[in-house]
Amino acid sequence: MKRALLSVWDKTGIVDLARVLADNGVKILSSGGTGKALGEAGIGYTEVSAYTGSPEMMDGRVKTLHPKIHGGLLGRRGIDDAVMEEHGIEGIDLLAVNLYPFEMMAGKDLPLAELVEYIDIGGPAMIRAAAKNYRDVAVVVDPADYPAVADAVARGEFSPELRLDLAKKAFARTAVYDAAISNYLHGFDGLFPGVYTVQFGNGRVLRYGENPHQQAAVYGTEGIAAQVPLQGKQMSYNNYLDADAAVGLVREFNEPCAVIVKHNNPCGVAIGSSALEAYIAAREVDPVSAYGSVIAFNREIDAALAEEICATFVEVVIAPSFTDDGLEAMKTKENMRVLTLPEPIVADRIRSIDGGALVQRTPDYTESWEVVSDRDPDAKELQGLQLAWKVCKHTKSNTIIFADEHGVIGIGAGQMSRVDAAKIAIEKARRSLEGCSVASDAFLPFPDTLEVAAEAGATALVQPGGSIRDAEVIEAANRLNVAMLFTGIRYFRH
Repeated sequence: MKRALLSVWDKTGIVDLARVLADNGVKILSSGGTGKALGEAGIGYTEVSAYTGSPEMMDGRVKTLHPKIHGGLLGRRGIDDAVMEEHGIEGIDLLAVNLYPFEMMAGKDLPLAELVEYIDIGGPAMIRAAAKNYRDVAVVVDPADYPAVADAVARGEFSPELRLDLAKKAFARTAVYDAAISNYLHGFDGLFPGVYTVQFGNGRVLRYGENPHQQAAVYGTEGIAAQVPLQGKQMSYNNYLDADAAVGLVREFNEPCAVIVKHNNPCGVAIGSSALEAYIAAREVDPVSAYGSVIAFNREIDAALAEEICATFVEVVIAPSFTDDGLEAMKTKENMRVLTLPEPIVADRIRSIDGGALVQRTPDYTESWEVVSDRDPDAKELQGLQLAWKVCKHTKSNTIIFADEHGVIGIGAGQMSRVDAAKIAIEKARRSLEGCSVASDAFLPFPDTLEVAAEAGATALVQPGGSIRDAEVIEAANRLNVAMLFTGIRYFRH
C-alpha cells in the first residue's frame, strides 16, 4: 500500500488511522478540515489541490472531482497502468471518506437553498469509484472499521473478504444517503414522497418464515428488529411478530404490567403491585392460550418471577432488565428466548402488498373522552374502560375487550362481526363479568353488541362513536343503565 486519501466530515478516529498509515510508509492525500486535523496532530500529508494541480473552487463544491483522483481510484492494477502513467495518475490504495450530514441537517428545517449545500457530491463519487475497484482499493466509510483497517495496514495485507465487506458497506452507505435526499426532495411539498425509498441493515437469515416451507430474514438496527436473545434459541419469524405486538402493548402502561401474546393478539393483560402479581393475573385470563406464548413486562425480572415463568412453556420473555439470579433461574428453560425491552422507535410502518407497499405514520393526537349516556362511570368502571381501551389498540379487529381495573377478563379478537367478537370474549372469560367494563375498537353500528355485553354483566362501555345510529345506541345504553363514553378515535388493526 503506497497512497491513501482521507476526506471525512466526522473526524472520529481519523488521526489514529492516519498515524498508522504514516508509520507504515503510506503517503496521505487530504484536503480541508481533514488536512487541518492531520496537520495539528503532526502528521504529514499532501493537499489534494497540490496533487491535482487544480485549486478548490466554487466554495468547496469542486475539490476531488479530478481525473488524478478518480483515475487513481478506478485504475485497474495490471490493466490500466500504462494509461495511468501517461496521464501522471498515481494509484490510490485506500480511501477513507464519510459524507456531509444531509440526514441530520434535513431535520433542522433549513431553507432548501441552504440544505442543498449539505448534499455531498465528491464524497459519494469517490466512494463508488473505490468500491467498484475494491480488489485494488480499500474503501472505508465507517469509523468503526478503522481498527480493522489499521490492522490490515500494519500487516501489509488486506484479505479479499475484508475488501469486499468494506465495498458492500460503502455501496450501502451511498444508497441510504441518496435515499434520504430523494425522500426529502420528493416529499418536500407533501406529506409522503412520490417515491419512497428505505433501507434496513443488520440482515439475519431466519430458520424459516411463518411456516416451515417459507424462507425469511429479519432486518433492522434498532428496536425489536435488532434484538438478539440473551439466552435461548434463535428468534423465529413469528417470534419477532409476536414480540413486536407484546412490546407495543406493554408500553401503554406505567404500572407494573404483564402482556401475554399468542399469534399476534394479546391473550392476557394485567397490572399489579408487582410484575409477579401482574403476570399471574394475566396468565389466568387464558392459561390454555398462554402456553407457548410471548410475554412482555415493563419491570425487571427477578428470580421469583423467573421461576413462575418457567413453570409453563413460554417461547419468548421480554423485560427492561433482569437480576442476575433471575437470568440464572431462566437457564432451566434453555430454549426459551430472553430479550431486553428496547427503547421505542418512532418510524413509519411499512407493510408489503401485492406489487408494492403501504406506508403509515401516526402523528401526535389526542383522544376526547366524552360521557354520552345519562350515567357517568364510577371510578372502578373508568379504570376498567381505560385498561380495556389500551388493549383494544393492540388487538386485531374486530375486537371487544372485557376488563376490570386490574386487567383483562375476556378478549374477542379478529372477528368479521363485532357481536361475534363480544360473544367469544364472554365465552373465554373464566370469571364473572358482573360490573366489568368493555371496549370496542370501532363504533357500534347497532345496539346489539352493547346488549350482548350488558346481558353478560358489563356496566360501562367505551367506543369511538361516529355511527349514523349513535342516538339509537345511546338510548340502549340508558335503557340498560350502562355508562357509555365516546373517544373520537378508532383503532382498527388489520
